[in-house]
This record gives sequence, structure tokens and C-alpha cells, in this order.
Amino acid sequence: MVPEHDITDLLTALRNGRRDVMDRLFSLVYDELRRIAHRTIGPGAATDTLGTTALVHETYLKFVDQARADWRDRAHFYAVAAMAMRQILVDHARARASVKRGGGRRRVSLDDATLSVEDQAEALLDLDDALRKLSRLDERLGQVVECRFFGGLSEEETAAVLGVTARTVRRDWVKAKALLYEELNE
Repeated sequence: MVPEHDITDLLTALRNGRRDVMDRLFSLVYDELRRIAHRTIGPGAATDTLGTTALVHETYLKFVDQARADWRDRAHFYAVAAMAMRQILVDHARARASVKRGGGRRRVSLDDATLSVEDQAEALLDLDDALRKLSRLDERLGQVVECRFFGGLSEEETAAVLGVTARTVRRDWVKAKALLYEELNE
């Protein structure tokens, strides 16, 4: 793993307007972003249109447009990356669902952090809708889900990103899973 201070230094340079460091930053975080993308998409779930590499590259393109974002540190950067990946996956699932309507709803478990976009487009869209409702109810609960489920961040990393304690993240994670389970199984 790349030392946190190297990533934080590059994020600070970006925040200060040095767009030239974006490529260097991505070369440092590329492997970790691939790990997050692979975990999110699922092993063997890559498709002709969206695989691990494509998801990371789409995330890079989103970040190029946000080079002056206020990333505080490595954990915050990965949390933002997780949100970007979620948006890309949901957009891809929407496009897929609009082409291929039909089929029943599928059950989604937050303990099984693998989503195959091709096979579970409807389930991903259901999860996205439920997560939006959860975020309207309690924004921090939605952020905890994004960090933990989509970003694969630990309780401690999520706590650092959100500015709360790991214990609060633990409680929020349990509450968020319960509320999402209820919403997804109505």
C-alpha cells in the first residue's frame, strides 16, 4: 500500500490548483481503486461494457473534472472514489435496465458486497433508490453505506472521512443495514 502522506501531499497539490499531479496520483492509487472496483463489481462479473478496469477509468475521468475538489486525505479520496463508482454503476444499470425491462426484483444483501451489474441491474437500481431514501432520512447513514459497502472502507477509515468515532460508524452501519433491508424487502 502507498504511504498515506504521499497521497495526501498529491491531494493537497491538486487542491492548490496543480492539475499536473492527477496522473501521478492515479498511478499511486490505481491498484487500490481496482481492488475497490473488483470488490464492487464482483469476481467473474466483468462484462463487455463494464469491467474493473473500465470502472476505474470512468472514475478517473470523473476525477479529472473535479481536480480542485477539497480532498482532505487518503480515506476521503477513497470515499469520493466509492461514490463516483456507485454513480457509474447505477448509470450503467439504468441504461441496461432501460434496454432489458422485465424480470422480478432480486434480493440484495449488504453483507455480500458484490454486485454484478449485468446480472443484477434491477437490484442495483433498487439499492440505489433505497439508499437515496435513507440519505434523505439521515444523510450520515447514507454516507456510511457508501463508504463501507461501495468503498470497502473500514470502520476507522469511514469514521475519519465523516468526522465521527468508529463506534458511531458501527452503530450507523447496523441501523443503515436494517433500514435498507426493510426498504428492499417491502
